[in-house]
Amino acid sequence: MSLLPPNATPLERALEAAVARVSGVPVPIRDLFSPDRCPVNLLPWLAWYLSLDSWSSDWPEGVKRERVRQAIPIQRRKGTARSVRDVVESFGGSVALREWWQLDEPGDPHTFELILTLNGQGGVPVSAAFVDAVIAEVHRTKPVRSHFTFTQGLQAEGSVGLIGVARPAVFVRLTANAPAA
Repeated sequence: MSLLPPNATPLERALEAAVARVSGVPVPIRDLFSPDRCPVNLLPWLAWYLSLDSWSSDWPEGVKRERVRQAIPIQRRKGTARSVRDVVESFGGSVALREWWQLDEPGDPHTFELILTLNGQGGVPVSAAFVDAVIAEVHRTKPVRSHFTFTQGLQAEGSVGLIGVARPAVFVRLTANAPAA
């Protein structure tokens, strides 16, 4: 049943037919704009919409969702030290950033040291391509006039086991005396 008047144009009829099919979309539209609820196959389109500078289909799903989640805060702070920290955190890493005036011996102006620690998913070390992607994003978000020295940190986890054993023992001293004659 159409609500259009009898003199509706072909364009209006085509628009009515297209809008009628919107209810058949399996995902609610509001979920498409949520990094947590958006289907994985549509995340690249959401990243494009939010103006992410880079995207890789090789990234783990958690990294993809975090990159999309942090897109707006990173764009707001682009060109600051905070944006560099946000970018590294969106890739699931931690960073120690020391600017030239914070070093033991002050360095050249507008330089900083970046110590980057990235953890792989499930204990698997990250690939060199993944580290290169993080460095490329740091280049895009750092202040344009600044240069940095990169050091890759390594974080290892292990466990220490402690075992204790109790062994009860009873000692009795027996002495034999010869009878007196």
